[in-house]
Amino acid sequence: MTLTLVGATRVLLLRNYLSYKSAWLVFLTGFLEPVFYLFSIGVGVGKLIDSFEVNGHSIPYAEFVAPGMLAASAMNGAILDSTFNMFFKLKFQKLFDQMLATPMTTTNIAVGELSWCLLRSGLYSAAFLVVMVAMGLTHSWLAVLALPAALLIGFAVAAVGMALTSFMRSWQDFEFITLATMPMFLFSATFFPITAYGSWAWIVQLSPLYHGVALVRAANTGVFTVACIGHVLVLLAIAAVGMTVAARRLGKLLLS
Repeated sequence: MTLTLVGATRVLLLRNYLSYKSAWLVFLTGFLEPVFYLFSIGVGVGKLIDSFEVNGHSIPYAEFVAPGMLAASAMNGAILDSTFNMFFKLKFQKLFDQMLATPMTTTNIAVGELSWCLLRSGLYSAAFLVVMVAMGLTHSWLAVLALPAALLIGFAVAAVGMALTSFMRSWQDFEFITLATMPMFLFSATFFPITAYGSWAWIVQLSPLYHGVALVRAANTGVFTVACIGHVLVLLAIAAVGMTVAARRLGKLLLS
């Protein structure tokens, strides 16, 4: 008996859903953090800052920050399951070893877990977009395109997260994950335009979250430029590399 990739993915999505069903409040933690930032900084500090210019349009500060927080929400949804939870399943629960006793393959496991990360990331993003609409922070009806942009962020972050987790030896190693995500959150043009970084702007552009923020912000303002194509290609390239490394590492760890 063999499982198709779609069938295996459905099984893993169902398994993760049942696992979270009795602990759904935990599911909300990654979503609430960006919402709190939006209220405290976007709305609070926004009273002190007039506006910023984005793609030739002057928009209020809260409206500038909101897309950045939506992108961060997408990142949170992807990073939690692709790192901490995956490490527990891999090293302690030995869940993936048990799965390999079934018709599933390491590729099935990698794609299934990545799909769950994307589902969580997408739910966080959709809920945050609803908050933005309710607060009147959407500038264009094209803001709906922020959802596929957020899924692209989740795809890239989850793939890299899974790849990095495969190299983790203990829980202490996850300090490096925090060390990476916190600067990305703070310095990816989420709170200030990239022009504010001056000669250091090229470092900001190395962050995958920066490219995601730029896409979401373009969707929210309804103004897409040629640069958006570059942002999409960068995120797809990051996702492809991360997924390739994650699949190979899982094969090495589980089959050797």
